Amino acid sequence: MPPWRRIVLKGKLMDYITSIAIIPLLVGCMGIFGLFRFLQWIRMKAYIQDSVVVITGATSGLGKECAKVFYTAGAKLILCGRNNERLEELIRELIATNIKKTHRPHAVVFDLAESKTIVPAANEILKYSGHVDILINNAGVSYRGTIMDTALEVDKKVMETNYFGPVALTKAILPSMIEKKQGHIVVISSIQGKISVPFRSAYAASKHATQAFFDCLRAEVEQHDIEVTVISPGYIQTNLSLNALTADGSTYGVMDKNTANGRSPTEVAYAVLTAVGKKKKEVMVADLLPCLAVSLRTLFPRLFFYIMAMRARKERKGKTS
Repeated sequence: MPPWRRIVLKGKLMDYITSIAIIPLLVGCMGIFGLFRFLQWIRMKAYIQDSVVVITGATSGLGKECAKVFYTAGAKLILCGRNNERLEELIRELIATNIKKTHRPHAVVFDLAESKTIVPAANEILKYSGHVDILINNAGVSYRGTIMDTALEVDKKVMETNYFGPVALTKAILPSMIEKKQGHIVVISSIQGKISVPFRSAYAASKHATQAFFDCLRAEVEQHDIEVTVISPGYIQTNLSLNALTADGSTYGVMDKNTANGRSPTEVAYAVLTAVGKKKKEVMVADLLPCLAVSLRTLFPRLFFYIMAMRARKERKGKTS
């Protein structure tokens, strides 16, 4: 047999052996990855199950969907909102759809925009449950308007609901978590807590403040083994824009195109559940473009400012035409 033929046959043999060896290696890697994901799921389920979970703004939108997914995961829910009838209706809905019949949710009625109601509400929560494992600060209000036309009272109202309310509730619950050396504080912020969009000044300002406060909190409570998770969604298909405040304090009453085309609240609620179960520090739940905008603001600020100015001109032109 010629030497060149022997070399060719040897090469083919090596290729064959390699192809055979790589298959079990790939299968083994997939098996290890699958086992890791399974163990991660078990750990996440154990973390949520039987935990006392407080959710604000639970009667609609993302809060309502969070109530559903956390209840299905076996959490002991304390649902908070301004309307007792809607809270009780949600509780009946949850109980009717849960085959396991685990823990009956409890309702606590108060308004985050009314600071005097927050400490009594926190006391009621702790009196009922004894402690809080996971606090989800979800309630919020949006805003549409120009800075020049917006009354200062509107800015204050948005800040009361989106910033001072969650801060006050967190401060009221936090001592019990520190005493127990265990707890998880979650806040639903926004992509607009990282970038500012024209005609959303009050909302963006409140979310920037929220981002900063809970970033500071995370560092300060780390010594007490308390987790802090900031969720920054993009547009979600909820009534947020319909219920948004305008420059004079009236309701906006319009479903924005971006909101209508946003992610479903169920999808975002599952992202919140996963982030909490995995104890993530921060999660952006948004499409590629908003995430790129956040990076653009950091890396190329002048380009970002130009794009936002163009957006402002376009929106202003659309309103006047």
